[in-house]
Amino acid sequence: MAPTVSQLNAASQAEAATILDGLYENSPWIAQAALAQRPFASLAQLKYCMTQVVEAAGHTAQLALIRAHPELAGKSVQNQTLTAESRHEQSSAGLDHCNATELARIRQLNADYHQRFDWPFVLAVRGPRGTGLSRQDIIASFERRLGAHPDFEMQECLRNIHRIAEIRLNDKFAAEPTLGNAVWDAQEELSVHSDPGFAERNQLTVTYLKQAHCACAMQIKKWMLACGFDELVIDAVGNVVGRYHASEVDAKYLLTGSHFDTVRNGGKYDGRLGIFVPMVCVRELKRAGRRLPFGIELVAFAEEEGQRFQATFLASSALIGAFQSEWLNQKDADGITLRQAMQQAGLQPGDIPKLRREPATYLGFVEVHIEQGPVLSDLHLPLGIVSSINGSVRYLGEITGMASHAGTTPMPRRRDAACAVAELMLYAEQRAAQDADSVATVGLLEVPGGSINVVPGCCRYSLDLRAPNDAQRDALVRDVLAQHDAICARRGVASTLQETLRVAAAPSAPAWQARWERAVTALGLPLHRMPSGAGHDAMKLHELMPQAMLFVRGQNAGISHNPLESSTSDDMQLAVEAFTLLLEQLAGAA
Repeated sequence: MAPTVSQLNAASQAEAATILDGLYENSPWIAQAALAQRPFASLAQLKYCMTQVVEAAGHTAQLALIRAHPELAGKSVQNQTLTAESRHEQSSAGLDHCNATELARIRQLNADYHQRFDWPFVLAVRGPRGTGLSRQDIIASFERRLGAHPDFEMQECLRNIHRIAEIRLNDKFAAEPTLGNAVWDAQEELSVHSDPGFAERNQLTVTYLKQAHCACAMQIKKWMLACGFDELVIDAVGNVVGRYHASEVDAKYLLTGSHFDTVRNGGKYDGRLGIFVPMVCVRELKRAGRRLPFGIELVAFAEEEGQRFQATFLASSALIGAFQSEWLNQKDADGITLRQAMQQAGLQPGDIPKLRREPATYLGFVEVHIEQGPVLSDLHLPLGIVSSINGSVRYLGEITGMASHAGTTPMPRRRDAACAVAELMLYAEQRAAQDADSVATVGLLEVPGGSINVVPGCCRYSLDLRAPNDAQRDALVRDVLAQHDAICARRGVASTLQETLRVAAAPSAPAWQARWERAVTALGLPLHRMPSGAGHDAMKLHELMPQAMLFVRGQNAGISHNPLESSTSDDMQLAVEAFTLLLEQLAGAA
């Protein structure tokens, strides 16, 4: 029979060490040191404590830990000297059934990797779902990470080691993240819908109101129905809206949800995680035959990414009454207006004004979202508390100097437009770094008609400035714009700078943030409060009602807007449990 956390807490040091033996490859010292932190409130707390033991151990011990791991499909397999745990893991990924070509490639990668880093390649081959990566995925990860910086790659090895230990601990305690698996599986299944031209390349792109997008909406609606929502509708902007009624008539609703459209060649979890976490919670309520003192309204927002039309947050803007009728005349790259796209999808744009929610009928809005960054991954934390969604200002700029011969124009006589932008970029980077959590980005950079032997006479660029509160953002903007003017004057170049977006910061409502914090604490996890650098539907709902967000750790160093975007079913399980605890808090306060 599998042990329990209570039994682990009550066991002697020797007995407890025996229970945890084999979690870290040939490195029992980690679990033994973590046991000093008993009693544990949960397995999640134990997992985190073990990561902190490794963090505190220092570089030499960490390197020894990495070197304690066997190569994939390497000599230890041939010599049958793998630990039982490693043998099971490599077998689950089919590494004991490699064909000759695969085996030759993996062995070459092992040799190349060891030559570059001087330690073995470590990968949690049972993957984010715990059921095993394919050999193709393993080889692709091998090839990608072979080019990483050594410092980064060492940390990536350690992150994978902790994931291996997590899966082994789950096995020992028979802890199956069944709810997290349901969330993970739904996101994987929804990802089969992708736009033509991307689907053929196995890339995920779901553009607002195109065929794949409409297929996603119908699939989400079908799943909501199966989960037990009482009302279901696809509204006038394409949102999929499900309502689970309260125990009493005329009760208020908790509003929740996120978006299901994607960027081009994006990830499977951005936005969608915030749809399926509450969906599974409602499913569990329905299965238990339970109603809460408040209703739950889940909105799968149809558009957040702004990939097809210039206006962004179309879906959540409609819910707060901020949808602008002139947006309907915007055209996409094919010349189709937003109005035409809606009509072709069977929507009624004339009904959009009716979608505005009445704040008095709602408790507030909460959103679960993958972090889309490296912070939680670096801290080995599965969940984070969003303190604020950053405010931002965006510009499109053009600096005009004088195109001239690169060989004959002396350096002091140049009016180089690209160098002016480069100087501005470096200043923006340095200025943002002076603040806590401010960021500055030049994501678009172009020298139109440029030649290798011509001093650039024109340079076009974008400028994106963000900060967790409006005052900090405005100070950043003021300093960067002042430097922009000074650079242009000193270099004798002309400029235009057009503001294209200004969004206010959206601080989390203190009472709602506190609810997320109590939920995370109840799971035995330490609190980490952090701003969101990315925009979310919650920042629009913030204009109408109190809101707060929960972040979930991403794998692959938290990368997002990228096919490598991922999270584990274990972290998703914790997100479901945190959401459930938030519901219980609200029910107890009603």
